[in-house]
Amino acid sequence: MRIQSPANPKVKALAALKERRERERAGLFLVEGRREVARALGAGLELHTLLLGPKALPEDRLLAGPAPVLELSQEAMERVSLRENPPPLIGVFRLPQKRPLPPLPEAPLVLVLLGVEKPGNLGAILRSAEAAGADLVLVAEGVDLYSPQVIRNSTGAVFSLPVLPLSEGEAARFLEERGLFQVAATPRGEKTLWEEDYRQGVAFLLGAEDQGLPPAWLERAQARVRIPMRGRADSLNVSVSAALLLYEALRQRLGVG
Repeated sequence: MRIQSPANPKVKALAALKERRERERAGLFLVEGRREVARALGAGLELHTLLLGPKALPEDRLLAGPAPVLELSQEAMERVSLRENPPPLIGVFRLPQKRPLPPLPEAPLVLVLLGVEKPGNLGAILRSAEAAGADLVLVAEGVDLYSPQVIRNSTGAVFSLPVLPLSEGEAARFLEERGLFQVAATPRGEKTLWEEDYRQGVAFLLGAEDQGLPPAWLERAQARVRIPMRGRADSLNVSVSAALLLYEALRQRLGVG
């Protein structure tokens, strides 16, 4: 089926999926780009519809499998896409049911995000977490995992990395039941990030961009670490902080330095 007009009702409905409320109502979300669509399919997510723009390649249609294909004009793709320059294809996927908890290794590396609100930051964190070999990311409250910006900034890592959205209470129970060493990242930490031992099962706790971790989580943590800063800036982007912590844990576990 071909659609030319960006005012077509189908195009309007697809463009509405850029909003969280509509994603939750329809049970669908958008995945933009070949790499990201391939990662979503590889993770076993169900493709509802494949959208192909004028720049799509003939072999792109094969990604659809049994799912229907819509061919959109450039103007229609621009309305659906969140990007200034839309990719050649966009996958419309069904929102998955709550993901089962994957089996964890003996000394897991876990990241807990509490109230992170910016999709770009969450996407960048997930990208770093996958690269550093994190075993699990818990996302408590905050941004929607299936925001197009999260998917784009994670380069699809949101699909290949074990990521669980849950409430703060569920996250707290999870950490307590598994006896993980909880390390809070805070500018008021008693130690620097290099002075703590992360070779055991560890969970790094990071809070919202503007307020950091809630007081209850700072108290719950067994250790509080800070990232030294010598310039005039009083804080780091939360995605940078997450990357530094994860790679310090990786360095220690590899026995480097």
